[in-house]
Parts: sequence; structure tokens; C-alpha cells
Amino acid sequence: MSTYSEVLSQAQSLTPDEQQQLLEVLLALMRDRLTTQTQDKRSEIDAALMEMAQDPEYQAQVLQMEAEFTRNA
Repeated sequence: MSTYSEVLSQAQSLTPDEQQQLLEVLLALMRDRLTTQTQDKRSEIDAALMEMAQDPEYQAQVLQMEAEFTRNA
């Protein structure tokens, strides 16, 4: 596997068009990675929210807050 300095050296020897093409490919890879990370994080949050919503103690707290809010409104 190439090291960063080897990859950089190879990239510097490319033509401007090849460098632009390389940048476009790298950007696409980064976008895909960020999209995957965002989707993974959303899945984690969704799972945590589902767990919280099914927790009887949490449900009781929500009902209590709702009752207090209704009284104070």
C-alpha cells in the first residue's frame, strides 16, 4: 500500500486534467463516506429514540410534564 507521500508525489506528476479527475473521484468517495456516516448516526439516534419511547419510566415522565403544561397553560 502506498504512503501519503508516495500518493502525493504520483498526483503531482499527473497532468492538470488527470489531477482534476482524481479530485473528482476523491470528492465522490468523501461524499459517499459522509453519507454513510450520517445514515449510521441517524440509525443510532432512531434506535435510541425508539428505546426511549418504549421505556415506561420515560412515558410516565412525559405524561407528567404534559399534565403540568396543561395546568399552567
